[in-house]
Amino acid sequence: MSRLQAKEIRLASRPQGEPAADNFAFATVDLPDLEPGEVLVRNAFFSVDPYMRGRMSEGRSYVPPFAVGNALEGAAVGQVVHSRDAGFPVSSWVQSLYGWRDYFIGRAQQLRIIDARQAPPSAYLGLLGATGLTAWVGLNDIANIKEGETVFISGGAGAVGSVACQLARLRGCRVIASAGSPAKIAFLKNQLKVDYAFNYREGDPREHLQNAAPDGLHVYFDNTAGPQLEAALASMRNHGRVVMCGAISGYNTPVPGPHNLALAIIRRLRIEGFIIVDHLHRMPNFLAEMIPALRAGKLLHQETVIPGLENAPAAFISLLHSGDTHTGKLIIRV
Repeated sequence: MSRLQAKEIRLASRPQGEPAADNFAFATVDLPDLEPGEVLVRNAFFSVDPYMRGRMSEGRSYVPPFAVGNALEGAAVGQVVHSRDAGFPVSSWVQSLYGWRDYFIGRAQQLRIIDARQAPPSAYLGLLGATGLTAWVGLNDIANIKEGETVFISGGAGAVGSVACQLARLRGCRVIASAGSPAKIAFLKNQLKVDYAFNYREGDPREHLQNAAPDGLHVYFDNTAGPQLEAALASMRNHGRVVMCGAISGYNTPVPGPHNLALAIIRRLRIEGFIIVDHLHRMPNFLAEMIPALRAGKLLHQETVIPGLENAPAAFISLLHSGDTHTGKLIIRV
């Protein structure tokens, strides 16, 4: 096999506040010959996710920070082009955490074969991947939603939020969702068929929630923290559940905590955060429900695809600005 060169995107420096183009660097590296048990993969798609902003900063978190000068990492799907592992034949589709590059060499424990006959490969980054699993676990295992309940999902047009909206509707819940642009509100209303959608940039979120749920919320699925968390706390029913999934409003600049947190005591709320890596054992149950639902047309696989490895930094920066033109999962086509 001739020696290949791979293109990759590296963390050039740690952002101070909002990431900028000069925090990223492009590099070309020589890939070595394969050793026994290794496979060469050409990435087809990789994921761009808000949580990566936290990994760009130093400090202790649930995952190690990115190292300055090293290639960034993220979920990816690609095809095996050369293999020295019988379990990964050439042309098989695999999922990995080796995004932000076009080629990579991996071993069996770093890869998972996916069935591209059941769904488009890119779906395993969104609806059928960790993104969808996050929504599924948050609603089923953390919130334990029930038919007839009222559920508010912030960031409803985003990757996790758009799946959560659909799952809550499938469970027979009344769904309220927020987003940050007219296009996203139209997507929530017309395609995801939520019961009430509002632009959090227009008007007071508290007023929107009072209008949408005058009897209060049973569940709040939080993707944003900040003002929307405070508004949701004000609208929770007694014994309501708050699922803390993300806090994108404070990823670049920290935001104050809710001033009405005492409502958690008064209304006997349960507030629980979770990290999806603690729930990966639920993947078989998740896929057993989601793949048939997708094939039956009960779920919408929504993604925004941006072509070109070189466009990944700009896409990531745009995502942290609420990505007004992005709906569903944001991915890069390599």
